[in-house]
Amino acid sequence: MIWEERRTGWKAHSGDAREADDVDYARIVHSGSFRRLQGKTQILNLGDSDFYRTRLTHSLEVAQIAGSIVRQLGVDFQKHPAFPFLPQLLLIQAIGFTHDLGHPPFGHGGEVALNYCMRANGGFEGNGQTLRILSKLEKFSDQHGADLTRRTLLGTLKYPVAFSRVNNLSLTPNLIEGPTAIRLIDRKKSKPPKCYMDCEQAVVDWILEPLDEKDRDTFTEIRSKAGEHAKSIHKSFDCSIMDLADDISFGIHDMEDSIALKLFGENDFRKLIPEEKCAAHLDYLKQTYKNESANNVYEILVAKLFGDGKNRKHAISRMVGHLIKSCTIDTIDALQSPMIRYRANMQNGPKDFLKALRDAVREVVILSSAVQHLEFKGQQMVVAVFEALASEPNVLLPQDAFKLHEASVDPKRVICDHVAGMTDSFLLKTYERLFSPRMGSVFDKL
Repeated sequence: MIWEERRTGWKAHSGDAREADDVDYARIVHSGSFRRLQGKTQILNLGDSDFYRTRLTHSLEVAQIAGSIVRQLGVDFQKHPAFPFLPQLLLIQAIGFTHDLGHPPFGHGGEVALNYCMRANGGFEGNGQTLRILSKLEKFSDQHGADLTRRTLLGTLKYPVAFSRVNNLSLTPNLIEGPTAIRLIDRKKSKPPKCYMDCEQAVVDWILEPLDEKDRDTFTEIRSKAGEHAKSIHKSFDCSIMDLADDISFGIHDMEDSIALKLFGENDFRKLIPEEKCAAHLDYLKQTYKNESANNVYEILVAKLFGDGKNRKHAISRMVGHLIKSCTIDTIDALQSPMIRYRANMQNGPKDFLKALRDAVREVVILSSAVQHLEFKGQQMVVAVFEALASEPNVLLPQDAFKLHEASVDPKRVICDHVAGMTDSFLLKTYERLFSPRMGSVFDKL
């Protein structure tokens, strides 16, 4: 029962039929931060189309896939010692809903920009901001945010290490040397380590309190590499399931969007995901759909993906189903608590296929000049809005944010929270109001 405890000690009223997972699920679905995901970028810039995925639709898909993984593991691993500790459906879906709550406007570009802005104030990282939102900023309690259970928060703690432990000081964010007419941030050096922010240490200590000292020390181990930020090694059982679901959704559904919007063509697929990289999936198709088998299943797959919408959806659905059925459970012998001893994983062949999909989308779409131009512009707008608000918070911050700013021992963090919580369109409108030559009006709605 210790994993169902909340920091406030809140318990359901007599007659309330809900269990702890029901409450957490409801609090996340009804939170403002969850609703704001509908206005945040997944890959492409909002406004170009109403078809492709936003962070909200992506989060819904991650939650659904995570639930399917739990069901599949429950069937395939009934005799495994991890079986009794598989999360309930609502719990893993709630964790899936939370996984992107902390991402700022303009996705990872905005994350880099805010880490630059907070370079002297503890940095910024999107997953760390998720924990901050859930444990402090949401409004279901006076001091502890959404006041979720310990297990739910453990599931959202994707990287259980503090910023100060993994931050490589040689990668301190700064400006690029060279440009003379404009100031540009060094995007490589401004990329944050994967972590939680040090200001959330108290809640992390509370989350990990049930673990014995040896488990806590092992669970929070890091791996260092010269010239890079250090990285965490472990994550909880629930978090590993969510993480797999996120990888599947990103690799396959973002591929689907890119194909549908003609950003990723058949030639790109054949070049970057040739038949040998599809071997595991092709074997699955041959075994599962024997009535459709032919000598060249790869050609059938390509034809479906780049044919009409119905055939593409069938091919995508089969990919998702294959990867879910390929999930396994690893045991980390160095850890004892069941919450962290077990970890969801994927068989090597399907994992290689998924990696090929993800790498291809990254190379052709995410790193394309069309997307990078928008990410670059978004970063500059985030930095400009942050620095403007920080220059005169008493007159430029909205009244409710300024009250928090005045009362805070870390006022820069309050400004960071305010900017990070903006949707893409809200950030753009704020930027235009502050910097556009157009005169504007006090009656313009943000």
